[in-house]
Amino acid sequence: MQSRTKKTAVLGLFIALSLIFSYIESVIPVPLIVPGAKLGLPNTLILLVLYTYGIREALAVNGARILLSGFLFGNLFSILYSFAGAAVSFVAMLLAKRAKIFPMKAVSILGGVFHNVGQIVVAAFLVSGVSVMAYLPLLLVAGVVTGLCNGILAEMIYKRGIL
Repeated sequence: MQSRTKKTAVLGLFIALSLIFSYIESVIPVPLIVPGAKLGLPNTLILLVLYTYGIREALAVNGARILLSGFLFGNLFSILYSFAGAAVSFVAMLLAKRAKIFPMKAVSILGGVFHNVGQIVVAAFLVSGVSVMAYLPLLLVAGVVTGLCNGILAEMIYKRGIL
């Protein structure tokens, strides 16, 4: 078992890395036809924390990342969208992980897909219309692709046991 100090330091590093990944996503335009679509790089880290440390730690790192990156690189709406996507995504990933039948890649794909579902629901509510739902099929495809890529990366890191 790791010491408390080491665990705190490692989780702090995960928060810092997730902020760096969030910044990278904010400055690099993703050549997709879906407005607001991102690579989901911080999700790779959240997945690693979930598998390595647990639910509370993953929630803490994700919450800190959303708040800090929202204040640093976004605004109140970006925080709201991120929290909505992260909450729905986290529940989906947690349920899939607990089922113990899905590989990490599949858990990541579900996280990517449900992150987009959470965000589109908030967008529909905020703009008071379902017209934003037209983006959902494209966002679902983007969630599968980015979720798979992030899942492959997270699985490679996790299997090496370097955490």
